[in-house]
Amino acid sequence: MVDHLSKEGRSKVMSSIRSKHTKLEDKVTKELWHRGLRIRKNVSGLFGNPDIAIKKKKLVVFIDSCFWHECPLHGKRPESNVDYWNKKLDRNKKRDIEVNEYYNRIGWEVLRIWEHEITDDFILALEKIENYLKLASNKK
Repeated sequence: MVDHLSKEGRSKVMSSIRSKHTKLEDKVTKELWHRGLRIRKNVSGLFGNPDIAIKKKKLVVFIDSCFWHECPLHGKRPESNVDYWNKKLDRNKKRDIEVNEYYNRIGWEVLRIWEHEITDDFILALEKIENYLKLASNKK
């Protein structure tokens, strides 16, 4: 499939994609806060910049985009600029593994949740995150 945007148009679209404080992330963290969970968002001091973290309890949560992290259900590689996208998306997946291994090695708990889990059933996804944070907190 050929890109329907010009190079400049595609560049503008790609530059507008945010890595933190996304609508989805803000919706999740706001609801968790309302449920009484005192979390931190986008903790840049932690490896991999987790979307949600509780340092004291050694817990991190990553909300993974179906495109950028290649969800097995929805991840579809672009058909244009194939070499670039193969390198980029392969590196993203490799980095996710490195981040998980890092936190496991230092004794932290890691939860990764797909973007589609949140958009398909917000309440269920929220309960999954909330239960993880509460159960993992109780283990410590």
